[in-house]
Amino acid sequence: MTTTATEAIGALLQELTEAWNDGDAERYAAAFTEDADYITFFGLRMRGRKAIEDGHRHLFRLPIKLDPASGTEADVKVLGDGVALVISGGTSTVDGEADPTRNSVISLTAVLTEVGWRFASFQNTRVSDPKAAR
Repeated sequence: MTTTATEAIGALLQELTEAWNDGDAERYAAAFTEDADYITFFGLRMRGRKAIEDGHRHLFRLPIKLDPASGTEADVKVLGDGVALVISGGTSTVDGEADPTRNSVISLTAVLTEVGWRFASFQNTRVSDPKAAR
C-alpha cells in the first residue's frame, strides 16, 4: 500500500472523529459505502449508509465525544488492490470525563471507490480489561 493510501485512510478516520464530535450524522455516515455494515460494541448491526446515519442521529444527542488522538495510531494492512484492513483504538468521554470502560478496539475494512477511500465495514469491540490491552 502506498503512503498516499495510508494517509488517505488516516484522514478518513480523522474525518469520522471530527464528524462524531461535531454531532454531524450525515457527515459521519458519508465516510462509509452505501452498503456498509456497521456493528456497535453491543452487537447492533446497521446495514447501509442510511441506517448508519439514522442510528447516529440519535446517538449524537448524548454527551459522548471521541478522543481526537484515539485513531491516530491505526494499523493499516493491505488485503488487495484498493482494499485494506484497519485496526484502531477508540476512546471516548462522557460529559467531558474520561471513562476507561468505554475503551474499544475498532476494525474497519477500507475500500477505494470512485470518490476515494470509504469504509465498507466497522466493528467496535469494548476492551474488557484496559490493562491487558496495552
